[in-house]
Amino acid sequence: MKEHQYEVQVTWTGNKGEGTSSYTAYSRNFSIEATGKMPFAGSADPAFRGDPQRWNPEDLLVASLSACHKLWYLHLCAVNEVKVLAYVDRPLGRMVEGDTQGKGRFTHVQLRPQVTISADSDHEVALRLHEDAHRECFIANSVNFPVECAAVVTLG
Repeated sequence: MKEHQYEVQVTWTGNKGEGTSSYTAYSRNFSIEATGKMPFAGSADPAFRGDPQRWNPEDLLVASLSACHKLWYLHLCAVNEVKVLAYVDRPLGRMVEGDTQGKGRFTHVQLRPQVTISADSDHEVALRLHEDAHRECFIANSVNFPVECAAVVTLG
């Protein structure tokens, strides 16, 4: 088994001078950094007093699932002679608050990639490779909720 490690630094940047003296006294803003990468601005979801102009952990989870699927899909297309010309995904994640244990959790993510392939590529293979990409995706294999893919593949 091969192991990979990912180390980042998450720094809370929301102390308005009073720390967490009350629920409304602080900002939920934070930064994410990793060696050699640009800093990333995050916050909580606006429903939890976060900044709507910053990425929140829920956005990042959905984006990670989409990006992982896309990277696997492009790889599989390249090795199976399917030429992808364009790829756009607008995934939708669903989260509930107050589940049976009173906690919030994701219940489902639907990937919705719109893929354009070259006219000389095999359309059926292109569709099937989404299933293969889903099985290979590291992130999808790590979550405890369903991730489905409703892909549309068109010839360019």
